[in-house]
Amino acid sequence: MPTRSSAAELAIVHPDAAGIDIGAQFHVVAVAPERDDQPVRSFRSFTQDLHALANWLKQVGIRTVAMESTGVYWIPAYEILEAHGFEVFLVNAREAKNVPGRKTDVNDAQWLQKLHQFGLLRASFQPRQNLSALRAYLRQRERLLEYAAAHIQHMQKALMQMNLQLQHVVTDMTGATGMRIIRAILAGERRPGILASYRDSRCKASEETIRQALIGHYRPEHLLALQQAVTLYDCYQQQVALCDQYIEQVLHGLATCYTAPPKPGIVACGNAMASPLMPVRRCTPCWGWT
Repeated sequence: MPTRSSAAELAIVHPDAAGIDIGAQFHVVAVAPERDDQPVRSFRSFTQDLHALANWLKQVGIRTVAMESTGVYWIPAYEILEAHGFEVFLVNAREAKNVPGRKTDVNDAQWLQKLHQFGLLRASFQPRQNLSALRAYLRQRERLLEYAAAHIQHMQKALMQMNLQLQHVVTDMTGATGMRIIRAILAGERRPGILASYRDSRCKASEETIRQALIGHYRPEHLLALQQAVTLYDCYQQQVALCDQYIEQVLHGLATCYTAPPKPGIVACGNAMASPLMPVRRCTPCWGWT
């Protein structure tokens, strides 16, 4: 940590600065010693305590807050502080550690407050409102597709255990041909010729090739595994479709808002957005304009 003489030489960039050490159950908040008789306080991570944290920072005249991006624990604190009007600096923990100083001699929150006060921390990019929601929906959609992919492998395993080599004769087992045949098998059809007749006209493999690949040895335990894998795959596909609806709604809102950058001091967009998926609300600066 800078000594008194070196700290005095540094220019104060953020005079109304606070630092927060984010934790799973408690957040430790530090302000400058002259701001309060108790400049370091601890708040629980419950929502009401986060609002109390914000109110205390307002009482002592804080305008900017620095916190580290610890897991996902920072998200509620970040959003609540931002809603209270604070400028929140979300910083990478590695950057704080790379600043010279004996970090172990001071409280983490005090160290963050001091570094932030002298402008030694760089804020990570955080998209605002609709852009942040769009990113969250896209990430959720990506996770759902990953989960669904695991059940495709379960389907392939169950088929191979019955020596039904469908994945070797169709390019995509979850395509039109593959899913028609799999659903027919689960419906009780066992005749290879009938199953092969579900071949889509765009399938490269011939009907005879598919027929030969579908001569198998059916067992109840493998059929159960196939049934459950298909059910779970369908469930994830339904959730992906739901995410697509939310993504489409956000994109529509962004397209409506994105006309031209407004003049300074004017809100980017005052359009009301309504959707059966989202409540009616005001679209304030979607693109970060102020």
